Amino acid sequence: MLLIQLGTRIEQAFSPVRAVLRPLLSDPLVAAVWVLLVGMSVGTLLWDLRARNQALPSMMKGVWALVVLYSGPFGLALYWWTGRTQITTDSLWRRGVRSTAHCYSGCGAGEIVGITLAQGILALTIGWVAAITFGFAYVFGYALTVGPLMQEGVAFWESMKDAFYSETPSITIMEVTAIGADLLLASEAHMGDLLFWMALAFSLSLGFIAAYPINVVLVRFGVKEGMKNPAEMSVDQNTGQTQAAN
Repeated sequence: MLLIQLGTRIEQAFSPVRAVLRPLLSDPLVAAVWVLLVGMSVGTLLWDLRARNQALPSMMKGVWALVVLYSGPFGLALYWWTGRTQITTDSLWRRGVRSTAHCYSGCGAGEIVGITLAQGILALTIGWVAAITFGFAYVFGYALTVGPLMQEGVAFWESMKDAFYSETPSITIMEVTAIGADLLLASEAHMGDLLFWMALAFSLSLGFIAAYPINVVLVRFGVKEGMKNPAEMSVDQNTGQTQAAN
């Protein structure tokens, strides 16, 4: 009962914002412009990775590809500021962005799968949509940390322990914001509605913004390391393999 009352109060508090955003996110012209911007952003990223940033490991390239796919020009700007080998200096704020991007790439995929399955295909109630989407976000988010750790030789349960402590705060804040915003804007939308997809894209970026401060704090106190400084990477011209700069 308390949760229902809280949800009602939140919906009432954000009703003016909802009234503005829902028509905007349902506009075919807005959707077309967004798709065009995302396409141009992804194309720019792929060109830059191939022409100027081949030194980046495949993992980092994949993370940035997903970030830009989710958030278009916003994601591309984050990559340009923090993820290229051409950045002049690194900082806590840039490390925080890269740490958030790493979390965002996995959680975003989980959210897309969860929302599409629970709301778009199964048409479940809001409670089930939220629960299933949270579940997918955690699974995908943890997997992006556990997988690389196990490849480095860390045992599964030790990897899970590391992922739990380092990723749970970020995932929780990101998904409370993203899933909450998506359901607030488009809880009654179907897969055939523009609002369903545009609200999902919009909510993903809100989740990134909400999770950024907590990632800065986690990096600051050594709980998270985040992706490495790209400026320290180079490509051995003889072997073609990525090396850390001296």
